[in-house]
Amino acid sequence: MKLFKEFREFALRGNVVDLAIGIIIGGAFGSIVSSLVADVIMPFMGVLIGGINFTELKVLIYGASNSAGEPVYIYYGKFLQAVLDFTIIAFAIFMMVRMMNQIQSKFEKKTEEVQTPTVETTKEEALLAEIRDILKEKQKDTD
Repeated sequence: MKLFKEFREFALRGNVVDLAIGIIIGGAFGSIVSSLVADVIMPFMGVLIGGINFTELKVLIYGASNSAGEPVYIYYGKFLQAVLDFTIIAFAIFMMVRMMNQIQSKFEKKTEEVQTPTVETTKEEALLAEIRDILKEKQKDTD
């Protein structure tokens, strides 16, 4: 019973729920980018290169069309497509994190400006601060 209670507390923490939402949205974003790359970018690149379908780019590593066994291929076109998917997703995440950091730094600057009111010191306070500093230095010299 205690184990279930601890698990429930862990699972219902805000960070775990936020992480789960992020994973779900990330998966959906990944499928959108994969479709963009596979259905829009790669055919366009194929036309530019000369009508090549990237998903069919392959190298025969075993067997031949006239042999009895099944031929074995390395589909490097699919790999290139996956690399392009990853690059687009990584760049989008980088831009999102960069934007969030800029917003956070602007917010922190504003809060610092609000939290540090300027207080003008009087001549007496300035003189007392100077005397305090001199006394601290003399005390350090004697120690």
